[in-house]
Amino acid sequence: MPMFRFTTAGESHGRALVAIVEGLPAGLPIDVELVNHELWRRQQGYGRGARMKIEQDRVEVLSGIRHGLTLGSPVALMIENKDWVNWQEVMATDATEIAPEKSRRVKRPRPGHADLAAGLKHDAHDLRDVLERASARETAARVACGAVAKQLLAQFEIEIRSHVIQLGGIPEKPLELNFAQIAAVPDEAPLRCGDAEAQQRMMELIDQTKSQGDTLGGIFEVVARGITPGLGSHTSWDSKLDGRLAQAVMSIHAVKAVGIGAGFEASSLPGSQVHDEISYDDDTRQFARGTNRAGGLEGGVTNGEEIRVRGYLKPISTLRRALRSVDIDTKQEEKAAFERSDITVVPAAGVIGEAMVALTLAAVMREKFGGDSLGEMKRNFEGYREQLHAY
Repeated sequence: MPMFRFTTAGESHGRALVAIVEGLPAGLPIDVELVNHELWRRQQGYGRGARMKIEQDRVEVLSGIRHGLTLGSPVALMIENKDWVNWQEVMATDATEIAPEKSRRVKRPRPGHADLAAGLKHDAHDLRDVLERASARETAARVACGAVAKQLLAQFEIEIRSHVIQLGGIPEKPLELNFAQIAAVPDEAPLRCGDAEAQQRMMELIDQTKSQGDTLGGIFEVVARGITPGLGSHTSWDSKLDGRLAQAVMSIHAVKAVGIGAGFEASSLPGSQVHDEISYDDDTRQFARGTNRAGGLEGGVTNGEEIRVRGYLKPISTLRRALRSVDIDTKQEEKAAFERSDITVVPAAGVIGEAMVALTLAAVMREKFGGDSLGEMKRNFEGYREQLHAY
């Protein structure tokens, strides 16, 4: 059984994004329309830019699925970039002579973007070589992979949702909602926020910020329920599940901090107000906790409570009111380059966060329960549940 993993390829204005998911068990039903729905969710949100009007993302399965079921081999997915028709000469893969005025060369790096740092690393004198891959367009491929992972997790009654709990400092205290309240937020909600009054204020702030040529960040929360105790490990630093989740969410473009459970707040409270006291339910024969400040993880291992992960998103780095920068040729001060951009992407980041959490949980589920087929994996899972009830 191969390790569960995924990888993506493709540039923002290239022909397509491609993703490969390895380690899925054979016999897993895959509904491609559920993948397409997740791609649609990623493109929604008040404050998105013109690119969302061009790209109507849909996935094409290239391999690994036959008659709706996984084969146990790598699953290859492709998402076509509709805008590529306007970039074929600029993004050509073969050696092509192109007039300087048509090259769309980028030489004024954007503060906060990968432009200059990765340009120095790769000795790139056209920063388009960097920004095309560093673009958040890549996350569409992650969401497609995550949608496949969600369908594996659903076989074990694991559900994942996200919501926006703060945007541009609104509300002053980030929202705290239970799973039912989060699940009740419709996908069509302008900012996928569970508080209508706060959402309206956020939208007004987005309009104001747009008129000023600026951008906004915020906080999203991803919640997973139905998680069995015992996923992850306490034995090695790199196998702790909280660390793996933090890396997965931190890897999302513009995320600058990650919190699990009480997160940052826990550092300022006494232990009596942080740790979740343990009880035992004789009827269900399960251990329980009256609170979940740990966010479902203790010592790098799931404890059976909901997993709660927050991503703290900085304002995106492409501003209409360009910040000061330097021309990499002349070394003279100039305004940073501007690419088509959004005002805020916090709701979309939540959907991407769902995908990254799903992919991480799918990996630890495969590690613990193995199985070359879905049936074998389920038998292993049921055997483990019997062990838990007998504890």
